Amino acid sequence: MLWVKALHIVFVASWFAGLFYLPRIFVNLAMETDATATTRLLLMARKLYRFMSILAIPALLLGLWLWLGYGIGKGPGNGWLHAKLTIVVLLIGYHHACGSLLKKFENGRNVRSHKWYRWFNEVPVIGLLLVTILVVVKPF
Repeated sequence: MLWVKALHIVFVASWFAGLFYLPRIFVNLAMETDATATTRLLLMARKLYRFMSILAIPALLLGLWLWLGYGIGKGPGNGWLHAKLTIVVLLIGYHHACGSLLKKFENGRNVRSHKWYRWFNEVPVIGLLLVTILVVVKPF
């Protein structure tokens, strides 16, 4: 079980690296006026989105293995897991929202400012904070 848990943590951290960095690329894309720089940033964003999508899969599968295979969070007094799973579902939605925003940038249809993307960039930070507290402290 400890190997599964360790790998889960590694893949979650790797997935979150993408969730942290891709919106930062969006900030730069929203401010960029040079076509060459925009092309380079879009290439970086596409590659990062593809890579972080691949990393999310083992993170989620290993988490399911811990829950369903080893029973972590099952039984009474494990409301923290339900809260964590809710946040994970929201983070998956955030991941897909990043993909949608990337397509808008690729099609030249971005309507949001760099300031909006700076705030958007904080969502996974809050998600990681809440999930970490739920897993470590298990408040309910």
